[in-house]
Amino acid sequence: MPLPVPHLDDRRFQDFVDEAKRRVQERCPEWTDHNVSDPGVTLIETFASMVDQLVYRLNRVPDLHYLRFLELIGVRLFPPTAARGDVTFWLSAPQHNDVTVPAGAQVASVRNEVEEPVVFTTERELRIVSAELARAMTGGAGQPRNRTDDLRSGAGIDAFGAPPQSGDALYLGLSAAVPSCAVLLRLDCVTKGVGVDPRNPPWVWEAWQGGGWAECEVERDTTGGFNRAGDVLLHVPEDHATSLVGRQLAGWLRCRIVPPGPDQPFYTVSPKIVSAEAAVVGGTVAAVHAEIVRGEVLGISEGVPGQRFPLARRPVVPGEGPLVVEVAGGDGWQEWREVATFAQSGPYDRHLVLDRVAGEVVFGPAVREPDGRLVYYGGVPPKGAPIRVPEYRTGGGLRGNVARNVLQVARDPVAFVSTVANRRPAAGGVDGESVRDAAIRGPLLLRTRERAVTVEDYEHLAREAAPEVARVRCVPVDEGSEGVRVLVVPACAESPEPVFEDLRPSRTILGRIARHLEERRCLGARISVEPPFYQGVTVVAQVQARARTSPEALRERAVRALYGYLDPLRGGPDGTGWPFGRPVQAGEVFAVLQRLSGVELVEEVRLFGADPTTGERGGAVQRLDLLPHALVFSYGHQVRVSKR
Repeated sequence: MPLPVPHLDDRRFQDFVDEAKRRVQERCPEWTDHNVSDPGVTLIETFASMVDQLVYRLNRVPDLHYLRFLELIGVRLFPPTAARGDVTFWLSAPQHNDVTVPAGAQVASVRNEVEEPVVFTTERELRIVSAELARAMTGGAGQPRNRTDDLRSGAGIDAFGAPPQSGDALYLGLSAAVPSCAVLLRLDCVTKGVGVDPRNPPWVWEAWQGGGWAECEVERDTTGGFNRAGDVLLHVPEDHATSLVGRQLAGWLRCRIVPPGPDQPFYTVSPKIVSAEAAVVGGTVAAVHAEIVRGEVLGISEGVPGQRFPLARRPVVPGEGPLVVEVAGGDGWQEWREVATFAQSGPYDRHLVLDRVAGEVVFGPAVREPDGRLVYYGGVPPKGAPIRVPEYRTGGGLRGNVARNVLQVARDPVAFVSTVANRRPAAGGVDGESVRDAAIRGPLLLRTRERAVTVEDYEHLAREAAPEVARVRCVPVDEGSEGVRVLVVPACAESPEPVFEDLRPSRTILGRIARHLEERRCLGARISVEPPFYQGVTVVAQVQARARTSPEALRERAVRALYGYLDPLRGGPDGTGWPFGRPVQAGEVFAVLQRLSGVELVEEVRLFGADPTTGERGGAVQRLDLLPHALVFSYGHQVRVSKR
């Protein structure tokens, strides 16, 4: 247990009042009316209240000293991190000229009476390219065949081979590359694609990105697998580029047949396309929950070591790299870069330290050595030189983890852009560290000494490198080996049904943690930073509803409860996330369902192992064992409700 912190004075308000009344009896025995209505007692209680406040402030002195000691050993509050997400700008109509959304454009949620809107800022310029359909080809494993003239003449073309086979593809070439754009394909098809399920055709849409084909996101498909006239809305990857396919230069997209999944029908006859058109209707760009401040002047240098300059906005959230400060010199503006500490800085190094929570830029100090020498840790800006910050970001926090389609207001109007939306939830936003949390972290910092030795050291240092992640777990690679595996689970917005891709951390986060641990690992230790293995699980249950209970409402509550309990972030027995390596047992699922309001009886529960990427399921079992580096992932629960 922690050492008890003594109170310097443990007396309270009533103790002061009682003591004052005793002293009155000793010195003024003639004063006998000690009721609360007496004016003298009112004065006693007034002074007792003031002394009680002084004692409270006095008892906080040990806490103040504790925080000062933490500051001496280098404990600093972690700043908030900003959530990130993709924002799509939709055009009012296809344009003949390119439309540019500038970097720094702001989009926000709808304002209400309760709270301020959540504002996101685009990180780069978005160019919505004007393009149209220029080429069309069909082919399989060999050289594609040019069918542009057949499509333009109205004769129509067969999209795939006769008979269709896996690998057959329809190639559509645009007049220009459309990176990060939304492309609308308007197709007139003849009902000929026999055998396929119109709701689930065995195909994938891809775009050429210079080094190979990358999958496109299909937002809408009303063609029923090329069996009727309709539209296909695609989101093209950001690396889309023009290339030569079949000796034809264009920005190529293709629809390729893939091997069918279990119980998925396949084409027996190729569908026929009579006409096709293409237009760019929008574009997607990355946005961050922060306001970008540009060109702020901090002040004029005094030419002395250890200068501090406050920023106008705080806190400062981490950006793409370290902060850059510009100092005016004889040959123009010179760049000074942010470092973690001045320990390795020489007297001529253009270094600075940024306190992100306080919003303060600190230049290097000068330390007097025992022999009288003055050692400079970092350079000193020349006297009279103006100092400015080209760009920094302020904001961040947990509020930025908004759900999909929350960002709907364009604060900076752009010509020909009608609406804006975030098609996926934003993630990665974390509030700044509190003083209480920093006080808990202080002893951990003393114990690790910036070195990763134990499992707890690796987990603590990984959280230090990426405070925005939700969970970190360290497990050995193999029994008895020197390798360690650091498992990272990113934070994501709460939703009724989780998205598998949202549970995989980005390469940026994994790389940042790996570099941080590489500098602090023991000699000979091998580190692997990766997401955990997600074991998909499908629960098939049958429950009996009580009288006067809606079966449909009960089914929704049951499915929601299963997703909530088998959740890697918020599920498990204690609600803090499913424990790593904990098996899933049918008995636990019985208990979860039986506790629901309106459930009379849980008749049957079956568990099926599932692959979240392919959707394949195994046989029914009563227990699913998980590896030490595995977490559970809910995949397609099914609940049947019967009445009494």
